Amino acid sequence: MLELKNIGWTASDGEEILRNISLEIPEGKMTVITGPNGGGKTSLAKLIAGLITPTEGQILLDGQDITRWDMTERARHGIGYAFQQPVKFKGLTVRDLLEISAEGALNREQVCHYLGEVGLCAEEYIDRVVDASLSGGEGKRIEIATVLARKNVKVRVFDEPEAGIDLWSFTNLIDVFQRLKNQKNEALLVISHQERILDIADKIIVVADGHVRTAGDKEVILPRLLAQDKAARCPREEERSCAG
Repeated sequence: MLELKNIGWTASDGEEILRNISLEIPEGKMTVITGPNGGGKTSLAKLIAGLITPTEGQILLDGQDITRWDMTERARHGIGYAFQQPVKFKGLTVRDLLEISAEGALNREQVCHYLGEVGLCAEEYIDRVVDASLSGGEGKRIEIATVLARKNVKVRVFDEPEAGIDLWSFTNLIDVFQRLKNQKNEALLVISHQERILDIADKIIVVADGHVRTAGDKEVILPRLLAQDKAARCPREEERSCAG
């Protein structure tokens, strides 16, 4: 289990981005962090991955303090992270990247499996170089595939995985998450606004203005979010017509 205790983070310009965040990401469940843009969700994901270090508080993985570990150390101990904006790797092919993530050689069938999970044809992509020649959507799907290829993962973190992918691939991704969330020894954490992703969550955490606004089981939190969204889209003077 991943646990955050009283986490705070202040950016280099002195702006306080996150404050007093305490939450748990349990194994065998899918937790979705959502909330308004600029509320701190991606910063929180980066803290978990080790891209940035909290100003205060602790991050625990199975009871072990990993607060000061960098991204490499966290990855070595089981935290897989898919960037919101995929990184380009000049000179590396898609197959190279998947094998680095899997920490070993992959046969063609395995490569086809991971690429197929994100809607890519292995014949077209297996030898492609992971550079600027890839579109944003292609890079995003390859990034997700690398996280799926990771072995001995304890926490898989996906930051807005729906960004830049087509509807077919998104539907396929929903199926992938459905399978991943039932892994007994893994925790699945997704940062997303998408209702379809929220709908398959076990737990929803709403982060806004740098702190946890609310958290709980999907059955409790999602209806509230949908009601708030409807109210926001329904001007008071049109309330009667929107009610239907």
